[in-house]
Amino acid sequence: MEENLDTEDFDTTGDDLYEHYRFVAGAGQIPLRVDKFLMNFVENATRNKIQQAAKNGSVFVNDVAVKSNHKVKPNDVVRVLFAHPPYENLLTPENIPLNIVYEDDALLVVNKPAGMVVHPGHGNYAGTLINALIYHFDNLPNNSSDRPGLVHRIDKDTSGLLVIAKTEDAMTHLAKQFFDKTSEREYVAIVWGNVEEDEGTVEGNIGRHPKNRLQNTVFEGDEAYKGKPAVTHYKVIERLGYVTLVSCKLETGRTHQIRVHMKHIGHTLFNDERYGGEKILKGTTFTKYKQFVENCFKILPRQALHARTLGFEHPVTGEKMHFETSIPEDMQQCVDRWRNYAKNQLEDQ
Repeated sequence: MEENLDTEDFDTTGDDLYEHYRFVAGAGQIPLRVDKFLMNFVENATRNKIQQAAKNGSVFVNDVAVKSNHKVKPNDVVRVLFAHPPYENLLTPENIPLNIVYEDDALLVVNKPAGMVVHPGHGNYAGTLINALIYHFDNLPNNSSDRPGLVHRIDKDTSGLLVIAKTEDAMTHLAKQFFDKTSEREYVAIVWGNVEEDEGTVEGNIGRHPKNRLQNTVFEGDEAYKGKPAVTHYKVIERLGYVTLVSCKLETGRTHQIRVHMKHIGHTLFNDERYGGEKILKGTTFTKYKQFVENCFKILPRQALHARTLGFEHPVTGEKMHFETSIPEDMQQCVDRWRNYAKNQLEDQ
């Protein structure tokens, strides 16, 4: 999001101001300078740029322009306004191929490759799934965040299934299913360590990490209010020695939910750089093993997570729809390598 805080954007003269960011301070917010508060939320922003924005009258708390040293208090509404629309709103159609699994007049289901951002923002203003969708489809309905067709999202480096609404009615109907938790979503992940229980449930409120603003974390006990309720059900598919292949079903859809919940129970996703899974978290100290893992990282240069199945009720016919897509090649190759490694380990014992 650094582009949105460049100093050339700070001319806020005139009445036509556009909201770029809006954050509501939590009920437990301790008084904190607004520049520090925004540092915790605006990805890639420097404190200097935030202070410059405040100096130019772009930072508002409860609709009043404030200076950098203004203290944010519980339930305050903090907004950053500029004289130009947010870059992510300036959508450009791009002729990017789509892997369409299913399509009818109301919706389509796409299989998103790893590496593709779902919607513009955070410095990614082109090459996204939405840029592709608006090239291939006219008049897609906007969701509550003004994003055409988008009912739900998955992370950039997660592959797998997404449903896209083609009509206003479909958007309303499908969005309600996701909100009511009646949609079905199952993911496949490779996680570090041997998951001892064959199946289990992780419950823990998820919110932004207090020290690392790019991560989310689980808040429990007296701090539970800092996060939103989240529930993940997991099942072991295959044990592969120092890693485990698991299936995860979501009851809720929090940002990074599976990545945060699996780390919380001691099983960080394999090669999940943001959450520390790009380090060798389990295994031996042998050089040969280290080389083996690093080769696996090269084969799968992303977190090992794939949205494999998607189920929902068709917004027009009421029919139960169910889609499944196979694990992508990079993940499958990684699984095969670990399977062979685990087998050889057993034979050597």
